[in-house]
Amino acid sequence: MRRMLVATLALTAVAACGGGSSSPTSPSPSPSGNALTITVTQQNGAQSFSPNPASFGGQMVVFRNADSIVHRVVLNDGSIDTGDIAAGATSRAVQMPAAGANYHCSLHPAMVGAVNPMAGGPPPVCEGIYCARDH
Repeated sequence: MRRMLVATLALTAVAACGGGSSSPTSPSPSPSGNALTITVTQQNGAQSFSPNPASFGGQMVVFRNADSIVHRVVLNDGSIDTGDIAAGATSRAVQMPAAGANYHCSLHPAMVGAVNPMAGGPPPVCEGIYCARDH
């Protein structure tokens, strides 16, 4: 009887830890929470980010580096800087301006992107050296 009780407790412990259990488990929360993702794809001007432009004005955003080299995303006005994002890594979540914004990779300035305003419409006009240009 004692062996049967020990065996039953052992099986219960295994099932509670997921071994042999057929019930679904909840996914782990992502480190970025509910932030939307802009993917850094490659060094290719305005095609360096996806989506671009992104309709994420006023929302929390992370930049996921799908390229094989380090990138660093900075809003053109300098108000947001993700810091270096290693290949395969994701930046911390940042709040995009509600009015939209233009951004670039500070390590590769020809990589440019934009976020549309929260109210819709196109991103703000890009002025200065970090704007889409032909290369």
